[in-house]
Amino acid sequence: MELPTFQDVESAARQIAGAAHETPVVTSRSVDARTGARVFFKCENLQRAGAFKFRGAYNALSRLSADERRRGVVTFSSGNHAQAIALAGQVLDIPRVIVMPSDAPEVKRVATEGYGGEVVQYDREREDREEIGKRLARDRGLTLIPPYDHPHIIAGQGTAARELIEETGPLDYLYAPCGGGGLLSGTALAATAMSPGCRVIGVEPAAGDDATRSFKTKTLQTVKNPKTVADGARTPSLGSLTFQIVMAHVSDMTTVDDPALLKAMFYLWERLKLVVEPTGALGAAAVLSGGTPIQGKRVGVILSGGNVDVTQVPEWLAFR
Repeated sequence: MELPTFQDVESAARQIAGAAHETPVVTSRSVDARTGARVFFKCENLQRAGAFKFRGAYNALSRLSADERRRGVVTFSSGNHAQAIALAGQVLDIPRVIVMPSDAPEVKRVATEGYGGEVVQYDREREDREEIGKRLARDRGLTLIPPYDHPHIIAGQGTAARELIEETGPLDYLYAPCGGGGLLSGTALAATAMSPGCRVIGVEPAAGDDATRSFKTKTLQTVKNPKTVADGARTPSLGSLTFQIVMAHVSDMTTVDDPALLKAMFYLWERLKLVVEPTGALGAAAVLSGGTPIQGKRVGVILSGGNVDVTQVPEWLAFR
C-alpha cells in the first residue's frame, strides 16, 4: 500500500463531510495560566461513536466497491475503532464483524453491539487478533479494515488536525495520543502541510512505549499487552505505514505514566467539564506535566476519545 499524503487527508475531509461531526475546539484560562501557553483542545471525545476513529472508519468503508460492501468487512479493536466500524457500517448498510478482546471495556463492547456489529471475542493473552481477523476475512469473504495501518484510515484521522488548524491558525506544538499511530500519522501529515514549523509530539502510556522506542532507535519496536489504563494504546507496535510517516513527519515522542494520565483526565473532567477517557487524555497529560518548554507558545491538543467505563472510576480514583 502506498503512503497517504496530505492530498488524501483533503480527499477524506470531502468524503466524510456531513457524516462525521466537525467537533468543537475549546480553550481554558485555567490551563493557559497553568502552562503559560495558549492551548487549544480538539474535542474528538464529542465525535460520533465517542472518538476520532469514526473519521477513518467512514472514509475507508465509504470507498469500498459495491461487491465489497455486500460481502462485508472485518476488523480487530479493543473498542473505539470497533465502535466506529460498527456505526459507519450501520450508516452505510455494510455487514461488519469485529474481533474484540474479552477484557475490553464493557461500555465499548455494548456500544459496538448496539451499532449492529457482530462481536467475536478472543483472549489477548493467548490469541492473536490479527490472525483471527485474517482467518475470518478468508473464510467469510470479508474485507479486512485494520484499525490504523491503512491509507484511508490514516487520511481520515488526519481530518481532525486539519479542522483544528483551520480554526486556530498556525500552531507551535501539536500533541496527539499514539497507539498504532493512525491518528498521529494523519495529524503529522496535516500539520506539516498546514502549519510549517509546528512540532508534532506523539504521546504514549509509559507501559506501552513501543512507538517512542521505535522513534528513538529508528527501528520498529514492539510491546506485548502493556498493563495501562490507556486501553486504546495497548497496541503491539506501529504499523508499516504509520512507522514511516511518524519517522518522516513527527518531531518527538514522549510518554506519561498512569497516575499522571489519570490526574490529567480528572482535571479535564472537573475544569473543562469534558468527559475524556484515559487514552484520550494522553496529549493533555503531556502538556500539563510540564515536560516540554511550551511557555508563550500556541499549542494544540487532540482529545481523542470519551468512551469511559464508569465502573472503573473508583479504581482510578486511587491514583489521585
